[in-house]
Amino acid sequence: MAEQRAVKHLVFAHRGASEQYAEHTRAAFLQALAEGADGVECDVHLTEDLELVCIHDTTLDRTSSGTGDVGDHTLRQLRELDFASWKGANIPPGYGGVADQLLTLEDLLDLLRTDGRQLELAIELKHPSPFGLKLEERLIAFLMREGYDPETSRLANLHITFMSFNPDSVRHLLERVPADVVCQLVADVQPDDVRETLGPLTAAAVMNLLRRALHEGERIIASGAVGIAGPSIAYVRAHPDRVARWLESGLRLRVWTVDADDDIDLLRDLGAQEITTNRPAHVLGRLKGESSTGRV
Repeated sequence: MAEQRAVKHLVFAHRGASEQYAEHTRAAFLQALAEGADGVECDVHLTEDLELVCIHDTTLDRTSSGTGDVGDHTLRQLRELDFASWKGANIPPGYGGVADQLLTLEDLLDLLRTDGRQLELAIELKHPSPFGLKLEERLIAFLMREGYDPETSRLANLHITFMSFNPDSVRHLLERVPADVVCQLVADVQPDDVRETLGPLTAAAVMNLLRRALHEGERIIASGAVGIAGPSIAYVRAHPDRVARWLESGLRLRVWTVDADDDIDLLRDLGAQEITTNRPAHVLGRLKGESSTGRV
């Protein structure tokens, strides 16, 4: 019987229950809440008119009926697009129509506050952004207007944490919110992924930038400047000793994106406190099948 640390594992729905419904949509987040997720993760971009919207990519092409950069569209223009049909999932009537699926951050806050449970909200600030660090400024200003308390990082029934791969973004956030609610995201650079979409010269330049950002992010984590380390599951498997040191130093570990049973088991046994998944009900069910001291 494998030994397991007695840890309360928080399960975050990655862009909502995004295995079932299109990511970042009203349906995906409502499904995550229905499945009992401890919290949700979302990505935010600024629109042309500086509204915060829940979209992962810098462009619209993959997840909507539109095309072009998010930052070149107003919120009104984005509201006219279909963000759900690409997934091919039938949306239950209670989850709104196709035209209701795009969410601003304000829309998402309203959904989470209405749920009433104590919930976690992990907000990832997406870079590079055409607006630079104005993204961070607009986010914090918006949350303050909504009643956010920087000292506790709470807003109504929500406990809010902030994430970015970009070290400049992380350092900017550390000047405005407590370090224990800031997460530095890290993932190994995969050259093949970069070369697939870029020419060789551009790919080489981008890879250098990504590697520098990764090394700086690792330094930020190792220094204890942030309270949460956010490695991918592939990074955890590739660097087990480093990740173990982070845990031993008192850092919280928030690992993404964890859908496979072997990965769930690995993180449970490792003592990772936070698991981000496209399949919240499945992960919750597998974790509940384990005792607090070992595998049943």
